[in-house]
Amino acid sequence: MSKVIAKKYTEEAYAGYNLRTAMAEAARCLLCEDAPCSKGCPAGTDPGKFIRSIRFRNVKGAAETIRENNVLGGCCARVCPYDRLCEEACSRTSIDKPIHIGKLQRFAIEQEKAFGMKTLNAPAKAKAKVACIGAGPASLACAAKLATEGFKVSIFEEFEKAGGVLTYGIPESRLPQSVVDHDVKMVKNLGVKFILGTKVGRDITIEEIKKLGFKAIFIGTGLWESKKLDIKGKDLPGVTTAVEFLKNARSTGGKLEIGKEVLVIGGGDVAMDCAATAKLLGAEKVTVVYRRTIEEAPASINEIAYVQSMGISIVQNFAPAEILGDKKVTGMAFDGRDKFGGLKLKADMVVFAIGQSAEDMSLVTSAKLTEKGTIVASLEKGKTSAAGIFAAGDIVNGGKTVVEAVAQGKAAAENIMTYLTKKEGVK
Repeated sequence: MSKVIAKKYTEEAYAGYNLRTAMAEAARCLLCEDAPCSKGCPAGTDPGKFIRSIRFRNVKGAAETIRENNVLGGCCARVCPYDRLCEEACSRTSIDKPIHIGKLQRFAIEQEKAFGMKTLNAPAKAKAKVACIGAGPASLACAAKLATEGFKVSIFEEFEKAGGVLTYGIPESRLPQSVVDHDVKMVKNLGVKFILGTKVGRDITIEEIKKLGFKAIFIGTGLWESKKLDIKGKDLPGVTTAVEFLKNARSTGGKLEIGKEVLVIGGGDVAMDCAATAKLLGAEKVTVVYRRTIEEAPASINEIAYVQSMGISIVQNFAPAEILGDKKVTGMAFDGRDKFGGLKLKADMVVFAIGQSAEDMSLVTSAKLTEKGTIVASLEKGKTSAAGIFAAGDIVNGGKTVVEAVAQGKAAAENIMTYLTKKEGVK
């Protein structure tokens, strides 16, 4: 793992490569003919091809390979769990250590931005109109794929900025807003129209969208309802959720008032994001409490190592029992996993990072929903039970990675094109 350099919320946590270090890393690549790393990328970004381009100083070619397969290549270069995907598959692993594929992807996209490279092109929009609901990873990937095929795409987004979880759910130290904005700009440059500050189901309905001439609709709204445990004190001032906490931190540029001592409940990447954010916002003491062991935690090893490098403690094998306080939170009590021990910790703020759920999607679509409120759709095709309605990303898979949302958004786009070809005669 690279050395942590962030000291403020708005500073990026890790430094990237320069030309010299990127070339040195690319030179380690074995140039495998079958490139197992390329098979390990859900979005089909093809690391084997873009690393080969970097190795032979064709940086524009590398950026083109990345963008053609993943329009969110800049964001994924920072938030993708490479250690469990392409880097895990890297042949170099059996010799010493895998190629740092994520950092090489970041380098290529940073060069694209620095030199104003044009890496994507779209034909004149002569085909049917398609609407995407939500401006998160799945919708952006779906819209980009459709736009490059000549479809007229509009994205309806509730918030004032595009990006979804990329803009409102990940700390700036891990994903700078400038990176998100650059990726979104790539989508806009393909002719995709963004209709911001418009919530489907509140400001406009799907039926009204259809009347505007849209022949197919994609839903990629993500999961924006956070879960809280039903325990005493859960509604005390100072108790918040991961979605609310991270969104407020990003929206204020890190100018968020928090207490001196912060507890984060959970063991996933989002919990680690909350803990790092609290520390960078100025909390003197941040503690993550997880009901199982670190080995059982869903968070990536890199995220765990990152928060530990900041002096953040991770308490294992304790489950929340009660939030303490009268007019505001003052601490929290926990029960030991062994059913014997207990624990009490002081806190000015408690952040629940124990999962997210869907908003009431029945207000948006008539498509069949699961018991958890997510949309029933094929992960491979994005088809729902409602004619002409497609869906992908977290609202279907229940909350996975950004790169998986990209892959599923692209797959849905392919099937939207198939649907429109049959129904509308689109060529």
